[in-house]
Amino acid sequence: MQLLSLAPGRLRQGSPRHLPSCSPALLLLVLGGCLGVFGVAAGTRRPNVVLLLTDDQDEVLGGMTPLKKTKALIGEMGMTFSSAYVPSALCCPSRASILTGKYPHNHHVVNNTLEGNCSSKSWQKIQEPNTFPAILRSMCGYQTFFAGKYLNEYGAPDAGGLEHVPLGWSYWYALEKNSKYYNYTLSINGKARKHGENYSVDYLTDVLANVSLDFLDYKSNFEPFFMMIATPAPHSPWTAAPQYQKAFQNVFAPRNKNFNIHGTNKHWLIRQAKTPMTNSSIQFLDNAFRKRWQTLLSVDDLVEKLVKRLEFTGELNNTYIFYTSDNGYHTGQFSLPIDKRQLYEFDIKVPLLVRGPGIKPNQTSKMLVANIDLGPTILDIAGYDLNKTQMDGMSFLPILRGASNLTWRSDVLVEYQGEGRNVTDPTCPSLSPGVSQCFPDCVCEDAYNNTYACVRTMSALWNLQYCEFDDQEVFVEVYNLTADPDQITNIAKSIDPELLGKMNYRLMMLQSCSGPTCRTPGVFDPRYRFDPRLMFSNRGSVRTRRFSKHLL
Repeated sequence: MQLLSLAPGRLRQGSPRHLPSCSPALLLLVLGGCLGVFGVAAGTRRPNVVLLLTDDQDEVLGGMTPLKKTKALIGEMGMTFSSAYVPSALCCPSRASILTGKYPHNHHVVNNTLEGNCSSKSWQKIQEPNTFPAILRSMCGYQTFFAGKYLNEYGAPDAGGLEHVPLGWSYWYALEKNSKYYNYTLSINGKARKHGENYSVDYLTDVLANVSLDFLDYKSNFEPFFMMIATPAPHSPWTAAPQYQKAFQNVFAPRNKNFNIHGTNKHWLIRQAKTPMTNSSIQFLDNAFRKRWQTLLSVDDLVEKLVKRLEFTGELNNTYIFYTSDNGYHTGQFSLPIDKRQLYEFDIKVPLLVRGPGIKPNQTSKMLVANIDLGPTILDIAGYDLNKTQMDGMSFLPILRGASNLTWRSDVLVEYQGEGRNVTDPTCPSLSPGVSQCFPDCVCEDAYNNTYACVRTMSALWNLQYCEFDDQEVFVEVYNLTADPDQITNIAKSIDPELLGKMNYRLMMLQSCSGPTCRTPGVFDPRYRFDPRLMFSNRGSVRTRRFSKHLL
């Protein structure tokens, strides 16, 4: 495959090679607030960081199964998190949370459109200067490299086109708009380059692997680096590399307990799914499941190449490698064919594997983490003072290092603003306006009032999810995941009313949180204090405040 050279003669102005790199005294001036545990003052070289991000890769339905090399090279050499969540089960809001360390109600990206603030001018002006890569670049002197899918509307003409390179990136190889494998356009440091459909030079996952290896060959050896590699896999159109197109022929979507059943006592959008699914729908989702796994085999190859190159260059032992996804996915659960967006574990739970200096091998952590924690953790690794940020997340670096007697969170917020169409779908005249993501058998995956917020709680004694919808019913779903891991039974009408009230209050608090207030003790934290008087504002019940459209 043809390499895209990053040789010095082709670096754009402002690359890391223009940073002073001669003496510790000069570095002290450049690094500012980044002289922490790994700083120059401590006499150690600050670690490098690699963040590998896949697109729509689930954890609950076996999404990591095809990635044998990745599990061996990252998971078995470090820590696997069994309780990693996203604050919104949709690509652009979730990616915005990774970059900013904020919940959606604070970064204001609510869907995959420009109108939803996905790579909009407003996003570029307000949020991009404060992303963790921008801080790494400007305050910590890191070389920063991006390759792959950025945000779904990146490259839109109304938002600067492919000429726009977000602040903070030294090297920029970004895909125009949404995931593809062939026939796409990349922004290479602000200049468009079109790719065709020749596997040897165009298959996107392999292109990302090669430009990443190229970066490792040509980067400066005087400053640490951060790499973010965002693959198209396993997002649709699920185009596998030729050598993998016959893999997993005997694999089918998991027939778990919530597969192809009616979503009894759930929100109306789930109840409208047709049960049992048609044979054609099941064949379609089985094929999609198989193809998704096929595309991940190239990601596995990418990881192997990257780790081997880091080892060859002597960088591996000083590099943290994170592997995760922007959201989960479902294939037939509650008779919904294929998509994400829903509040259930299969859509909001993601893989998270980390290896790096000071992380013991073959560890599994049950600690509750979210992708808003990635930015704070990486900045912590760089030695940056997290008190200087406005991030909602927490650094889980102490968890990675095996800290004992650690005080940690017991809940996270999940929020989603539903999307619909103002007209009736002509193929489904029986459906009213307001729905979207509809399949040929008129099963829809989204709607305007599929707008919800949840508190996902985990503690020593409780494993709960509490959700409220912004609809006329103010519909509530509650699940005890200890007794019901498949979330089949909604216990909202049978749970202790006092507990229900506390969860309602906690949800309201999290939906209005910002920075440190997002990290206050949850309902099942011993430090938690419940004051029912705070459940009411001067305007009455908090129900009038929960879903603020100007925030979402």
